[in-house]
Amino acid sequence: MERKMSRGLVIISGATGFIGRALFRELAENGYDIAVLTRDREKARAQFGDRAIIAEWDGKTSRGWLELASRSSAIINLAGENIGAGRWTEQRKQRIVQSRVDAGKAVTEAVEKATAKPKAIIQASAVGYYGPKDDEPLDESAPPGEGFLAETVRRWELSTQETEAIGVRRVVIRSGLVLGKDGGTLPRFLKAFRFSVGGQLGSGKQWFPWIHWKDEIAAIRFLLEREDASGVFNLVSPESLTMKEFAVALGRVLKRPSGFPVPAFLLRLLFGEMAEETILSSQRVLPAALIKAGFKFQYPEIESALRDILAA
Repeated sequence: MERKMSRGLVIISGATGFIGRALFRELAENGYDIAVLTRDREKARAQFGDRAIIAEWDGKTSRGWLELASRSSAIINLAGENIGAGRWTEQRKQRIVQSRVDAGKAVTEAVEKATAKPKAIIQASAVGYYGPKDDEPLDESAPPGEGFLAETVRRWELSTQETEAIGVRRVVIRSGLVLGKDGGTLPRFLKAFRFSVGGQLGSGKQWFPWIHWKDEIAAIRFLLEREDASGVFNLVSPESLTMKEFAVALGRVLKRPSGFPVPAFLLRLLFGEMAEETILSSQRVLPAALIKAGFKFQYPEIESALRDILAA
């Protein structure tokens, strides 16, 4: 069978994560060649087989994959230690920051040294950039907030900023809470709800900036292919809802009660600073730039999104 013409080589760092795996499938199924940067070649080979070019890297430099950068059409940088994996010790906080800053510097180094420059860089980020802002609507023009997470995300974004001066189109994607069955935020809620003890976390008044994983992936591909797209884009659903409204909707879809809240003091006791800046933080984030660019959400409402995810 004759092989279809490639739409270009896309390099993905962080491809073995929840978003990376889904993005890999989407791009590979739509004609792109994919190169995966990984510290664990065997793990990546087990996941992607011969469908990807596996390039081992140290997470800090362009050593070992510079030749790939020179013939790539885009680099998508998703690399970084999981922010929500557990309590933030000083050691974990340092790893969270360095894993992101080092990966971004490696991408910048690769672009600077590449004999032919990629056309685009897509830099992962998060709505944590804005810090806790209560009920204030936050579009892409909102300033950075305060705290460890906001500062980390700000540095994460800056780690690839120098590629713009080289003339490479750069897109920064500030993702909200990505809902999916195999990763992200949702599985943490499902177990409690299925045992009929589910409910909101904290007061429930905090805003819950969410996005269906299919819309997350579709938005990244949309921004990859829109040659006039550059700058910051909030990747969140246009439907704003609170933590309590999310818990009620999940209970309704699962046909389970949602009246068993986890009090804020317990979350602070268990997770400390991480709870304060993530679970209990309130950010009413709006996808203004994405909508203006013409992106159409497939799942803009929480109940239809949850029904699709849980039916899979």
